[in-house]
Formats: sequence, structure tokens, C-alpha cells
Amino acid sequence: MSVTSVPGFIAAGMACGVKPSGADDLAMVATADGVAVTAAGVFTSNLMTAPPVLVCRDHLSATGGQAAAVVLNSGNANAATGESGRSNAETMCALTAESVGCAADEVLVCSTGWIGYPLPMEAIAPAISVVAGAMNDEGGPSAARAMMTTDTVPKTTVITGTTTGGATFTVGGVAKGAAMLEPNMATMLAVLTTDAEVDAGTATELLRAAVGVSFNCLTVDGAESTNDTVLLLASGAAGPVDAETLGLALSDACRDLAIQMADDAEGSTKTVFLTVTGAATAAEAAKGARDTANCQLVKCSWYGEDPYWGRIAAEMGAAGISFDPATISISYGGQVVYADEAVQPVDADALTAHMAGRRIDLDVDLGQGDGAAWIVTTDLSHAYIDENMRTS
Repeated sequence: MSVTSVPGFIAAGMACGVKPSGADDLAMVATADGVAVTAAGVFTSNLMTAPPVLVCRDHLSATGGQAAAVVLNSGNANAATGESGRSNAETMCALTAESVGCAADEVLVCSTGWIGYPLPMEAIAPAISVVAGAMNDEGGPSAARAMMTTDTVPKTTVITGTTTGGATFTVGGVAKGAAMLEPNMATMLAVLTTDAEVDAGTATELLRAAVGVSFNCLTVDGAESTNDTVLLLASGAAGPVDAETLGLALSDACRDLAIQMADDAEGSTKTVFLTVTGAATAAEAAKGARDTANCQLVKCSWYGEDPYWGRIAAEMGAAGISFDPATISISYGGQVVYADEAVQPVDADALTAHMAGRRIDLDVDLGQGDGAAWIVTTDLSHAYIDENMRTS
């Protein structure tokens, strides 16, 4: 259940010494024959852009959307590293190309970890040929493990669908991400593979749309990273697929990975699915949802398993969107807790049980129009602060 669930793709992961802990920290995903296929990427909008992102963009542009391999390291983001960082990212691509048997610009590169530290190329460079030699058609899960930073579990997915000719096509994926999670995307990397036949332009459009309804609907702490990257390699071996069908499969795969990230977010004890309806526009619904999801007071109430509607209403009212106190209603776990400017009667035991669960459903109707939005987020715990109060 990963990138290697798609026929024609291989992968591997290993430890090369980037992480002091000795945990796996180098991964590779490639076509089994080393031949470049259709490729697409969606990247961070953070202007403090990491060199690996810049290299990926340039390589996709140079090849017209073709790639044969992706090389990834964790433990060091290779961000805020200037020209030396760019050179190191290009070197990772060149060494991968030698091992896979493709051109250097047919390799995409990703890094994740601490920002502002030079890559330990003395550890990475000699290991690239080793991880390349270890790739096989069952190596997706090991690649997912090697991508992890503060993640506690690897994140993988597989979705299937039907081609226009009636055959089965597959979308597989691996990802990492546990904090600095905020639209646009997160401190996250994701690699998707498919055997669907699609051109580079369409693949890019479909991937952007899939990211828009998945990773861009995820927020943990309101911090956008420097390295966010989602890549797609499409071999075409299964034959052509209707764009809508492929788009839905990509969206399902990305959404699955995004929810896994929320479930594994640093220090989180609750994954919260917040739906805003009745907004004046979809954009206003998204603004209200994101502001509420990132509010520390609201997050603390979720950690305390308290369905306190007051903080929700206050945040929606402060979001700078169309708002009327008389029309807002708020529901937890399907029970309306506030409406018509008054607290509503509830089944207290059922509400308590819902708030005690790992996943919380929160619905807000603003009563202003037809705009709607969905976001997945988490609570704020002591463990999140412990994880992020130091850099070593």
C-alpha cells in the first residue's frame, strides 16, 4: 500500500547518517527501468524557498514534465543554505541519475528536517548508490519510513480506478508531515505514482486540484514550511484515464495522506474535522474555518475535551467575514450546542463521549449564504510545546 503498489515503480529507504539517532534518513522512488515518465509537482508558496524546491521546479521545466526518480533525505531541510545548498541538491540528482541510468534533470530531489544547516554530503553522497541498488517493488514502506522526521508512523496510501478501456489503474503514495502544517501545504513531502496515462499539463492541473482539497485543507499550527513538495510520476502503462476519474483518485490519495498527517501531528490528541457552511462565499467559509482551526484558545478547548461553543463563535465573528450573531449555529458530533443566540439542550453523555474520542466533528453554519469549506486540524497539547521549544 504505497508508491510500489503501482506496477513499474521501485523504492527503498535506509540510514546514511544524516540523523544523529541512526534512524533511516535517505529514500528513493524510481521507475523500474530508469526511463523518465510524465511528472508533475506542487510546491510551497513560502518565499524562503529551499534549494531542493528550486531544483525540482527547474528540472520539471527543463524536461517538459518528465522524471525517472525522486531522491529524498530527512533530518536536514537543506533550506536557508544559499548557493551551496543548491549545489548539494544538484549533486544529489546527479548521483541518483548515475545510479538509475537517466539524465540528471530527470531526477527530482526533496529534503526535510532542520532549517539552516548544511547538508552532510559526506554521509549522503556515498549512500545514494547504495539506496538505489536496494530499490525493489516492495520498497515503498521503507521509503516512507526514511522520509519521517518527527512523524511517529510512516504514511502510505493506494487508490484504484478504471481506465477508459476498462482496465484497472492505481495511484500509490508515501508522505511525511507532523508539524508546521498550514495551507498552503505543510512541512510535508509526498510522492505519488500512477500507471494512468496522462500528459504533463493535465497531470499538473489535476495534482494542483487534488492538493487544494487535501493538503491545503490541513492545518496544525499555522506555520508554512520552506520545503513543501508533492510530486507525481505517471508511467501510462495502464492506458488513458478520464481526467475526472484520475483527478478523483489523486484527491482521494492526497486526502488520505493529509488525514494521516493530522492523526500523527506533533503532540496532538485530537483530530478535528471542521466544516463551515452557510457562508457568504466559499472563500469566506475557508477563512472562517482556518482562523478557527488555528486559534490557540479553540485548540486548547479541544485538548480539554470541552465543547465550548463560545470560542468558536468569537473566532468566526473576528474572521472578517459576513457574520450575524443571530444566524450562527454550532454542532459537535452532530449535536447542536448553540443556535438562535442560545445554548441548546444536548445528550450530555453522548457529547462527552464524542469529545473524548480521537476524532471530533465540528460543524458551523453561518446562515449567510451557500459558501462551504472543510478543514482538518488538531488540538494543542503540552507535548507540542515540548517538541518545538528547542532545536536540538
